[in-house]
Amino acid sequence: MKLPILEIFGPTIQGEGMVIGQKTMFVRTAGCDYSCSWCDSKFTWDGSEKENIKLMEPEEVWEELNRQAGGRFAHVTISGGNPALLSALGDFVDLLHENRVTIALETQGSKWQPWFTDIDELTLSPKPPSSGMKTNFFVLDDMITSLQEEQKGTCSLKIVIFDLADLEYAKRVHLRYPNVPIFLQVGNDDTGNADDDQLLRRLVNRYDWLVDQVMDSHELRNVRVLPQLHTYLWGNKRGV
Repeated sequence: MKLPILEIFGPTIQGEGMVIGQKTMFVRTAGCDYSCSWCDSKFTWDGSEKENIKLMEPEEVWEELNRQAGGRFAHVTISGGNPALLSALGDFVDLLHENRVTIALETQGSKWQPWFTDIDELTLSPKPPSSGMKTNFFVLDDMITSLQEEQKGTCSLKIVIFDLADLEYAKRVHLRYPNVPIFLQVGNDDTGNADDDQLLRRLVNRYDWLVDQVMDSHELRNVRVLPQLHTYLWGNKRGV
């Protein structure tokens, strides 16, 4: 089966979650089962760029990665949308591993795929109330149990925080899965801003607010608090 690919770019650095700062190539798939209110990649699911979707065999994706980066990468991030919608991604995961490439992938934890257990660095990012989405915790429970029993790599939770309601949600998630590393990341609520300096000041202030909230929390005693690093460097630009 061919994969619906919207973007392939890099090398760049990973700006989020457990592999923040990692040099990586990005492969962005099209399609999502969510429609988060603050999504910074709505173009993957809102139909606005459907003419740019390329249906590619895993080998074609690998060739394009090498065309862009040659021998300058050993890590690939698979992003979306929600790449967990694609059962055929398992073949691409196998191909990357055959070529000694480490794989990171992020999904909201709404759908299980058997190839999850082969991902080296899997981020589960359930969406908080500000997204307008609702988490199916029964699905997430089963997913985390399966990963803890079978995964060859590592997994973590990442929750994007925009307000106090999101912070309360993060507390509940952390208490529900106390043995899973959790990363709290400040949300970008100004994705249309093209003024990089203005955006940076806003995001730093929001990051400062989130750090203060976490420092005062009794429930959030063992968490990591992150900025969205790529926005500090490149603002709201795509393909970087």
